[in-house]
Amino acid sequence: MEPKKGVYRHFKGNEYELLHIANDSETLEKLVVYQARYGEKEVWVRPLSMWDEVVEYEGKKVTRFTFLHA
Repeated sequence: MEPKKGVYRHFKGNEYELLHIANDSETLEKLVVYQARYGEKEVWVRPLSMWDEVVEYEGKKVTRFTFLHA
């Protein structure tokens, strides 16, 4: 199931807005297109498989991004 569009908090604290789910033109891998809600509001992409994966941070297992609101 694909994540819904909206605002997410990264496990390190910053907020991002999920804008789109895109397809890589060469591999057809699903990518998440998201924008920082701070600083210069840069736009980023990352593989969809990494979006909600569990990572270890400060000795705890946490999800990479947590949905806040639409």
